[in-house]
Amino acid sequence: MIETNGGSKGQRRREAALQLLKQQGRITVQEMVERFGCSEATARRDLEQMENDYPIIRTIGGAMYDEMHAMRDLPFAEKQSLSILEKEKIAGLAASLIQEGDVIGLSGGTTSLFIAKLLKQRKAITVVTNAVNIAMELAGSHIQVVVTGGIMRHNSFELCGPLGEGMISGLHIGKMFIGIDGISAGGGITTYSEQEAQIAKALIKRSQETYVIFDHTKMERTSLFSIAPLSELNGVITDRPLTPALAEQMSMYGIAIHVTD
Repeated sequence: MIETNGGSKGQRRREAALQLLKQQGRITVQEMVERFGCSEATARRDLEQMENDYPIIRTIGGAMYDEMHAMRDLPFAEKQSLSILEKEKIAGLAASLIQEGDVIGLSGGTTSLFIAKLLKQRKAITVVTNAVNIAMELAGSHIQVVVTGGIMRHNSFELCGPLGEGMISGLHIGKMFIGIDGISAGGGITTYSEQEAQIAKALIKRSQETYVIFDHTKMERTSLFSIAPLSELNGVITDRPLTPALAEQMSMYGIAIHVTD
């Protein structure tokens, strides 16, 4: 936690950066270097810590202040405790679509982790993932695991950045399962993290089929960063019937709708 009563030089620098974020809405790493006389590495570490302690959203090269902090990017441990039964059912339905010989992709997220747990006893499947915790879950199983490169986001354990995107560009994925923070008729599929949005776009581009996995709390919600329009999807897997607006769009684009019992 951030200390009070004056605190350290680093704490005072982060608090000053937070005030700037509140005033102007965003800040860049370069701006922090110039204003506070710190190195780029220190500025990036500050932003990483601030993301855990304050309602801010990391972006490529800086950060944005999240006025909707109640709906911000939650740490994985907090997400894991939400809608557990619903996510387990969604994962079971997703796993039923995976056949022997498939090459599948799993983005980060708690529902994706449940899918990985269900696949541990399966054979002759290859899993491509950018999530370190999912790769570790599958370690020691008969599943072949391909882990993309990149820098890990501590909120989600996802590897992001140009290194991972470059590796993904040489892969061929059959079925991609994408976790999201929001889905709406007008906004498509969205997430709170710019880095995760970019890596998800790269994974979708290299996939023959894309399935979005989400519980009902994500319906008709639009997060900050766009991943893809609904027209790029092949299927959705969720726990409740879609809203009329979403159902209409799915029908228009011929998207398969899978709803748990």
